Amino acid sequence: MKTAKIITAAALAGMLATPAMAAKKDPETRLAEKLEGRVAGEPVRCIDMNQVSSSTIYDKTAIVFDSGSTLYVNRPENGESSLRRNNIMVTKTFSNQLCSVDTVEMRDSTGFWSGVVFLGDFVPYKKVKDEG
Repeated sequence: MKTAKIITAAALAGMLATPAMAAKKDPETRLAEKLEGRVAGEPVRCIDMNQVSSSTIYDKTAIVFDSGSTLYVNRPENGESSLRRNNIMVTKTFSNQLCSVDTVEMRDSTGFWSGVVFLGDFVPYKKVKDEG
């Protein structure tokens, strides 16, 4: 008896997307593009979470905290392999600050634990002022 292979639309789309996925930018490149036109300042140990409007995870690379005119880049001391852009960060702080001594639990989209990240210092990046 012969069996027929049924290819669903989703599977077909996945097969067609494979070449496009190969051309996908790596996290370091995406991070560099995000920081383009900005200059790094002296690292700080803590950031005020009340000033942070959003955060972005760069797979296995860094977390960027956006506080308006300043982007704070945190390259973890350990656990960066748990950084996945679709994960949810769970922080437990005792003040309004997130510091380099803090850890961040990573959860997948269903809420299951997927790792822990040990934060490093936060490097502030500010836009370069145009002279003229």
